[in-house]
Amino acid sequence: MQNYKFTWSDLGDIGEGRPNLGPKTTVAVYRLMQFTMRASLEKNYGLDKTQELFVEAGRLAGTEFCKNVLDIKLPLKEFIADLHDKLVELSVGVLKMEYSDTEKMSFVMTVSEDLDCSGLPIKGNTVCDYDEGFIEGIFNVYTGKQFSVKEVDCWSTGDRTCRFIIDLKK
Repeated sequence: MQNYKFTWSDLGDIGEGRPNLGPKTTVAVYRLMQFTMRASLEKNYGLDKTQELFVEAGRLAGTEFCKNVLDIKLPLKEFIADLHDKLVELSVGVLKMEYSDTEKMSFVMTVSEDLDCSGLPIKGNTVCDYDEGFIEGIFNVYTGKQFSVKEVDCWSTGDRTCRFIIDLKK
């Protein structure tokens, strides 16, 4: 059995491969892939393992995204502005830093119009496990330290934005 290791180049040359359709798709198609994958994983491995796998995948994506798309040499304020701009440009969501304590390395960020959950029915639980990992991967690469990220507000809990608490791992 081959052990697959993701690299940024695995995304391929989208311009060459999709000369007529281009790089965009709809949120519904993205969610179809995400939520059917989630359902299959949950059926086979249970809720806890599925959430763990989504966080792990998000962390890998955030790590690679940060290394390949963002400028990690920027000061924090400019780095967050760059991240905001890239997420809007890619139609992922609208990021806002609500709280920042650089001494304690503690942050609160929101993502509105989130690709994963904005508009979902209210189910009473957060669903942005992938986003937790994605943000964690970005902060880990940018700072060279290990972070933990927890979603505390989500569209599916009745909120109109996703809110993430970001802290150094203890």
